[in-house]
Amino acid sequence: MSVKEMIKKEIDKLPENLLPEVFDFIQFLESKRERIVIARASQDLSTASFQKIWDNEEDAVYDSL
Repeated sequence: MSVKEMIKKEIDKLPENLLPEVFDFIQFLESKRERIVIARASQDLSTASFQKIWDNEEDAVYDSL
């Protein structure tokens, strides 16, 4: 049995009044995942912009810190 199937089975056991709470938690997890994806994409996009600033002779001494 897959994890997804086990979760569905557990959800089926819950009383109806708890389902909105489960739904809220699922939305929270999706939102958290989206924020992580956006943050990583932002970091990837900014890396090229900062490369010139990070890699220069004047600041090379700081690379060993």
